[in-house]
Amino acid sequence: MPLDLPKAVILGILQALTEFLPVSSSGHLALMQHWLKLDPDSPEMLLFDVCVHLGTLVAVILVFLRPIREFVKTLVSELRGERVGRPFAVQLAFIAILASAGTAAIGLPFQHQFERMFARPRVVAACLVVTGLLLITTAVAPRGRRGWRRFTMWGGLAVGLAQGLAILPGISRSGSTICVATFVGLKRRWAAQFSFLIAAPAIAGAAVLKIRDASQLAPSELATISWTAIAAGTLISVALGYVALKLLLAVVRRARLHYFAWYCWALAAAVLFFG
Repeated sequence: MPLDLPKAVILGILQALTEFLPVSSSGHLALMQHWLKLDPDSPEMLLFDVCVHLGTLVAVILVFLRPIREFVKTLVSELRGERVGRPFAVQLAFIAILASAGTAAIGLPFQHQFERMFARPRVVAACLVVTGLLLITTAVAPRGRRGWRRFTMWGGLAVGLAQGLAILPGISRSGSTICVATFVGLKRRWAAQFSFLIAAPAIAGAAVLKIRDASQLAPSELATISWTAIAAGTLISVALGYVALKLLLAVVRRARLHYFAWYCWALAAAVLFFG
């Protein structure tokens, strides 16, 4: 079935809310595409994925604009040798690059294998159960006490690998990366910020891969696309994504991440029982 405006609105809302809340956007989109009988490999869905990924990237930049600006300013200053002491911005940049490399090491070689799982609701349900188990452990895990200056490259690599595994539909990117960052000792506030620091290149990279696929579309295929529907989904992904990200940061600060485990399990049960 073609992607029309109502379906684009539904998918845009899902993408915006679930990209940042720890409940797996890929899992929700895979299930909704299955229920709406949409072909994820169709021209309109390829372009829709590109646009909503870019929309959520804009939301990340808007929310973290001030910290990003301060980080870049500090990084430039350290590279110029204008700051005395340990160059923590350079260290953090290196850790972020290492984490992104870990993500790419899993995501790129296994991209197509993971994408095949989008058409298998039971696999999505199983991954949602895993996400719930990961989230529930935050209720009993020791509280992280490390700041940026004590964050290690191995900790960053572990977070990056977790982000790579989140390509699996049903494994939450934000949930897995924030949980792992907390497990390796990072304070909750910094765990969330690091999660979205490395999310930006991951989301941009996913968009680039989708753009590559979309660039191979024939003019006749492009002519059949509802650009109004894609534009609506993109705008929703920016606006609601901004709200969802703000909400997640508040939840993380209050150590309430484990509440979302029950939602993941309830959705998994619904998929298994009702398809």
